[in-house]
Amino acid sequence: MTIDRFYEIYDKFAIVILIILGVIAVACLIRAISGPKAYDRIVAVNMLGTLTMAMIIVLLVKLREGYLADICLIYALISFLAVIVLTKVYKGAYEARKKKREKEARDGNT
Repeated sequence: MTIDRFYEIYDKFAIVILIILGVIAVACLIRAISGPKAYDRIVAVNMLGTLTMAMIIVLLVKLREGYLADICLIYALISFLAVIVLTKVYKGAYEARKKKREKEARDGNT
């Protein structure tokens, strides 16, 4: 099997993989929008970032473009930072609600 034959087979396989990853990404997007809890949304956003990186990697091999590896690494860093920021924001909002409830419970008991 020559390398050209390998790339012919891989091109068809890559299209199928990209379609599957796209369907999974749509499911994650739906979960991110309709998730009952904030943690579900954060995990869905994290998974969307991971799926996007997987799609970029498949395109990297399909298109044989080396710069896509750099884009994938940058996207990984941005995705990681986005999840960290979302977690911090949610944690801050949760702690504020908790303090408010404790204050209301304290004021209601006295």
